[in-house]
Amino acid sequence: MYRIRSYFHSVRGKLSLVAVLCILIPAVLTMLIYNSLTREAVERQAKENATDSMQLVNGSINNLFQGMLNIANYFQVNTDMKSSFIKMLNTDLDPYDKFTATNRIMQQLETLTYIGEKSYITIILTNGETFTNYSKDEVNPQLFQQEPWFNNLKQLTGLQSYWVSTSPTIFPYDRISSPYQISVARTLRFDSTRIYGYVIVTMMENKFSRILGSLTGSQEVLLVDGDGKILSSPDPAQVNQTFRYSRQMAERDPHAGSSIIKDGDKKLLLTTADLSFNDWHLVATEPYQDAIVNISSIFNRVFLFQIISFIVFLMLLLLLMRQLTKPLIKLGKVASSVQRGNLEVRSSIRGADEIGRLGFLFDQMLDRIKEMIAEVSLTHARKRKAELAMLQAQINPHFLFNVLNSIRMKVMRSGDQDSAKMIASLSKLLRMTISRDEDAILLHEEIELLTHYVELMNLRQKEEARLVVDVDVTSFDIRVPRFILQPLVENALIHGFNQSAGTIRITAERTDHFLELAVEDDGIGMETEELERLRARLTASGSGPESVQESGRSGGPGMSGIGVANVAERMRIMFGDAFHITVDSDKGTRIMMHIPIREEGRPHV
Repeated sequence: MYRIRSYFHSVRGKLSLVAVLCILIPAVLTMLIYNSLTREAVERQAKENATDSMQLVNGSINNLFQGMLNIANYFQVNTDMKSSFIKMLNTDLDPYDKFTATNRIMQQLETLTYIGEKSYITIILTNGETFTNYSKDEVNPQLFQQEPWFNNLKQLTGLQSYWVSTSPTIFPYDRISSPYQISVARTLRFDSTRIYGYVIVTMMENKFSRILGSLTGSQEVLLVDGDGKILSSPDPAQVNQTFRYSRQMAERDPHAGSSIIKDGDKKLLLTTADLSFNDWHLVATEPYQDAIVNISSIFNRVFLFQIISFIVFLMLLLLLMRQLTKPLIKLGKVASSVQRGNLEVRSSIRGADEIGRLGFLFDQMLDRIKEMIAEVSLTHARKRKAELAMLQAQINPHFLFNVLNSIRMKVMRSGDQDSAKMIASLSKLLRMTISRDEDAILLHEEIELLTHYVELMNLRQKEEARLVVDVDVTSFDIRVPRFILQPLVENALIHGFNQSAGTIRITAERTDHFLELAVEDDGIGMETEELERLRARLTASGSGPESVQESGRSGGPGMSGIGVANVAERMRIMFGDAFHITVDSDKGTRIMMHIPIREEGRPHV
């Protein structure tokens, strides 16, 4: 196992692996492409066959629906029937005329009964008169008026039809052979508005199911409405059930007659056809494996040929590579000897190709190693000298702090406590500023630095400013960039208070991924135009230091002079668009910063 692992870690082993891949990958791709093209052709043929079968069923189902519509059209447009119906609406009609009109209507109903497929015709006039081609003793035609869909007929206009989905059969003699029926209803009108009657044509569902079950093989055809409910099926138990592939049918390409869907780990061929009379569909499902031809024998022969070709070319390629990689193996052994400390060994590999040049350069490199060792020793000595100089430079700030501390002690002994306090605050502020080189510090350190700064500023002003810190305890250990609060407090002291007394409030709260840090003062506030100019500069990308002094809140004397805009620019460089800053000013000014928290509470700076 070790020898095999070592072989594949060598150049020869890697080249052998590359050679295998270069032969294997095209072979696999060829088989995949061949299989894909074959599958596409088979899939296309299967879809075409399923679509052709569906067209045959669609034509037969449409003929049944067309026959029902023809009967309804006959009563709606036939002038002789219309005049007979109008006579029956006349309450003062002579009994003989009434008998004659009734007889004419019944003759027409009898004639239509024997044309085409058997259907039940019901005519209901608005005065309660009914005419049927079946016995009223068996079925009361007035029952249709109690159906929930009957009121929808009043909304029909012109030659519009209302298709009643599958419902239990109300005709006793057909109930055994066909438990369900399908109906279509029309309105009879004097003109485009006034209704004088209704015509309902009913056909048994088994006439549709026989056509749906006429296809041979494993294809199952169903009649489904627009809501996915099964209206007709060769299996009566499925009627009025929800079509199990309604979601896949809704997601299919409406222009494609057939599509392949998933049913667990199986694939099905789903074929649909829209009916021209309503929003009903014919849907056929068939196991995909039953719809395609078997191509395994062709695929196996192609695969066997690919394997034989792969083995032959692989052996030939490995033999050639062994001869070509001999210089590389020798060079590797020389490199191993050099690694063990033998700097006198040489490869002596020469030639016009890349390997010969590599051997020559390798030997030349060994000749220069001694010179390089001397150069490295000299560089190391210079580095130590530079480190010594850096350590010496670090003594200067400490010397400055010690001198300030001595001055403070001397001033305290003389009784000038204010001056001593000022020197102490300055010393602490300088120590935190100079002696640390981190880009980010803890929030409580930033607030401590801010406290010393306010103390210094209060000593130089006529009236003192009060600093109030309201920080959530969970926020103290969050790292923030240095000097983000001092410029904001500086602006409040110089521009907000204008040498007068006031209160500056620092608030901080930690949310899910942000630190909400705010600086608020109760100073004179800002004018509207001045506030808008500052907001524009804060939201503008790439606002540099040259625009800071124009903001109206960031110039002036002070320790920093960095300003609000400069702080916003520095934070945007560090955090990008995740950082947000807002400024509000009415009676005083409030600056809110939304700082992202990264790396377990440490912002990326």
